[in-house]
Amino acid sequence: MTDELSQKIDAQEKKLDAIYASVEKTRKYILWTVIGTVVVFVLPLIGLIFVIPWFLSTMSAAYNIN
Repeated sequence: MTDELSQKIDAQEKKLDAIYASVEKTRKYILWTVIGTVVVFVLPLIGLIFVIPWFLSTMSAAYNIN
């Protein structure tokens, strides 16, 4: 009985290790997805905050709009 129980515990431990490895891969994938989203979407929005006023002042100076 204890031999069978020991084998089941070992099998469960192997399965838990496999699940942990899979969860870590998924966590890293989600982390890089968030980082990619920030780089592709949020940083250009922050850049536009500075570019739009500069562009408007340049255009108004070019057309002499006060």
